[in-house]
Amino acid sequence: MTNKKTFNDFGLSAKTLDAINEKGFEEPTEIQAMTIPVMLRNDTNIIAQAQTGTGKTAAFGLPLIEMINPDSKTVQALILVPTRELAIQVSEEINSLKGKKNIKIVPIYGGQSIIQQLSRLKKGVHIVVGSPGRVIDHIKRKTLKLGKIQHLILDEADEMLNMGFIEDMEEIMKHTNPVKKTLLFSATIPGRIKDLAHKYMDGYELLAVKKKQMTPNLTEQIYFEVKASDKFEALCRIIDIEDDFYGLIFCRTKNDVDSVASHLVDRGYEAESIHGDISQAQRERTLGKFKKQRVNILVATDVAARGIDVNNLSHVINYSLPQEPESYVHRIGRTGRAGNEGTAITFITHSEHKRLMFIQRIAKTNIKKSKLPKVQDIIKAKEKKIYDELTTILENKVDTKYYNWAKKMLGDNNPTEILASILNYCFEEELNPDVYGKIKEYGGTKEKRLDTHGKTRLFAAIGKKDKINAKKLVALIMSKVSVKSKQISDIQVMDKFSFITVPFDKAEKIIFSFKEKGHKPLITHANKNG
Repeated sequence: MTNKKTFNDFGLSAKTLDAINEKGFEEPTEIQAMTIPVMLRNDTNIIAQAQTGTGKTAAFGLPLIEMINPDSKTVQALILVPTRELAIQVSEEINSLKGKKNIKIVPIYGGQSIIQQLSRLKKGVHIVVGSPGRVIDHIKRKTLKLGKIQHLILDEADEMLNMGFIEDMEEIMKHTNPVKKTLLFSATIPGRIKDLAHKYMDGYELLAVKKKQMTPNLTEQIYFEVKASDKFEALCRIIDIEDDFYGLIFCRTKNDVDSVASHLVDRGYEAESIHGDISQAQRERTLGKFKKQRVNILVATDVAARGIDVNNLSHVINYSLPQEPESYVHRIGRTGRAGNEGTAITFITHSEHKRLMFIQRIAKTNIKKSKLPKVQDIIKAKEKKIYDELTTILENKVDTKYYNWAKKMLGDNNPTEILASILNYCFEEELNPDVYGKIKEYGGTKEKRLDTHGKTRLFAAIGKKDKINAKKLVALIMSKVSVKSKQISDIQVMDKFSFITVPFDKAEKIIFSFKEKGHKPLITHANKNG
């Protein structure tokens, strides 16, 4: 007998339940079971304490979808998030949950064309997902009116606090409808967050999920740094070095899923794929084959993999690096289940190293760098496996006709030569090292030298209103730092701020050169702003 809640227990509409089923959600997470009923009551503010990776977007997204009036063109909900990546992810997640409901959700963040955002806001939007800097920009332009919003969601409030957005959050809250309901999501509840709640939330209900290890203790997490063109070759080496590979491979797009799966099949592996374009009937057939281990490799997108519940996976492989820590945690949580040990492997290109380190920090986990198996080691592993299998066969009874055949073949021939010929005939292709291509891995002094070619995006808190254009911005930077103009690229100058792309080894020097005591830094890493 189980007391676990289902999505049917919350009073959600049939359309929303259909959307949940379409996504493959099987049962609500703990924070979803706590939050959805309280939000649907719509009679109190909420502080929800839950870690990244606990399904919090659906926890507030599903009730919002139920309570939005699609016939109204006013903004009814604002979701504040710390980064542009999270703005995109939250927007996409809620869009995928709305099903056939005519609800318009728009992400607004720095770095995206403000003209495009103005056009979408003008047409009428129900839910805005935004980073603090860009939301304030729209408020000042009077292109985003929050006087009639019914719900304000502060997502990852502690992270916004850590990134210096507390004043921005307070400024935004001053412009919102005073009788709205506020939901504050935070992994921790530091003093400044409590002060914010007391100041702007007239009473609240506290919902707290018991803190758990974000990533399974029994999951070994490693990453390999390879060229994008070498990822498939690296994948084949990982599969072949294992005795019994049984894994889920994640790709970012449907096209990538189809490409990787078809290449695996061409190479002789038992692989299947699932993504959003596959029918529910086909999805169920494919999952059935995978769960029964009639195929040992399943290639999937994040959304298509929702609801996959397999306890004995040996590997989860991030063929494409996920955008957010939450996605990483969701993915690797599928191995190391039910007391089983598992391995989570992530492939990254050199330019993705910084994003992987961000994921590691937020997910509070340890992802170790490793070296890919060498071809000779894979061949040795295959030979051992074949030897063990043949030894097992020798212990079993063999049909008499094979004994007679063996005697005939041996005749006056050398037994060792006969056995060698048979092994060659059976396993020549499998043990051929030439089937593996060469892979260039980063490492040692070579890796350090490559750092100068990696690039990063910087945010400058000056723009056209400061009489700055691209030429003047480059000249300003060159006056303080030894950098060539051609090393500063992809320059975007907005009204109040700008973006530039520079080499990794120049970025910290530029940021340090523009620091002033008692003032906000003029130039910072772009992922900390708007």
